[in-house]
Amino acid sequence: MRDNDMLEKEEIFSKVLRAGRRTYFFDVRATKADDYYITITESKKFTEEDGSFHFKKHKIYLYKEDFVPFKEILGEMTDYVLSHKGEEVISERHQKDFKRDYDNNSESVSNFTDVSFDDI
Repeated sequence: MRDNDMLEKEEIFSKVLRAGRRTYFFDVRATKADDYYITITESKKFTEEDGSFHFKKHKIYLYKEDFVPFKEILGEMTDYVLSHKGEEVISERHQKDFKRDYDNNSESVSNFTDVSFDDI
């Protein structure tokens, strides 16, 4: 059997979640015994200085016997994060193009100490 035929047979159901530079692929696949399992693939795009890019992929295989505990722990973890940090996304400040709006009267600026090289 050709490789393409195998891929078509093994992929049963798929969903894609695009999230910025990351894309998550959720796929239901079939084993040789025609049982189902899930793969979750994270694909992250990296851009080089010359404009070219490449993707790094990480994959998780999740089998039926692990569905219930996996779902329970994932639910517990997501509930914990949302209850402690809310739904606001604060990670933008870690992105390369993040620009903070500085307040000229901010205390952090007024506490700045000017040091001359002669003082060293």
